[in-house]
Amino acid sequence: MGAGGKNMHFRVLVIGELGVGKTSIIKRYVHQLFSQHYRATIGVDFALKVLSWDSRTLVRLQLWDIAGQERFGNMTRVYYKEAVGAFVVFDISRGSTFEAVLKWKNDLDSKVHLPSGSPIPTVLLANKCDQSRDSGHNPSQMDQFCKDHGFSGWFETSARDNINIEEAAHLLVENILANCKNFPSEDSDVDKIKLDQETLMGERRAQCC
Repeated sequence: MGAGGKNMHFRVLVIGELGVGKTSIIKRYVHQLFSQHYRATIGVDFALKVLSWDSRTLVRLQLWDIAGQERFGNMTRVYYKEAVGAFVVFDISRGSTFEAVLKWKNDLDSKVHLPSGSPIPTVLLANKCDQSRDSGHNPSQMDQFCKDHGFSGWFETSARDNINIEEAAHLLVENILANCKNFPSEDSDVDKIKLDQETLMGERRAQCC
């Protein structure tokens, strides 16, 4: 990044029902790794992706992996705080997880907003497309679903086969940056992320007691 460039820090949520592949998507995107044997996330987990967006802009994405059962708790307001973008994930082979998409989106929209008061940019991920040749989700119907419910777009994704994960993230960051004139650039990104992690780890320990 050249002199005078921008250093941006964005908190991005990854939400959806238990077992839809949220952790696998994050591991693939951040570390280019895939495993069949991830444990279910408890509370929240974190990962950091650094992007050289262009010659003048460095983007740090702090990805928050929110456990599927958290929608039924009262901690999501804490987890969602200061987020500027989100992925809502469902399992393309499990219809019940798609039925929960709007519950997650409504929970999100009720608890976090942009400085303008608008909902944060959200991309819908129809994950595990490698496991289902016929998803039953017509592309034009999905386009309309996203338009009707305020999603920035949608992608069929596969963490195992690395399908459309980079593309989905690119779209989300584009939408975040379109709103970034309202966000301050931060020189203390690493310290802030460390503080966020320490705060939430303390909250997770309190939950487990």
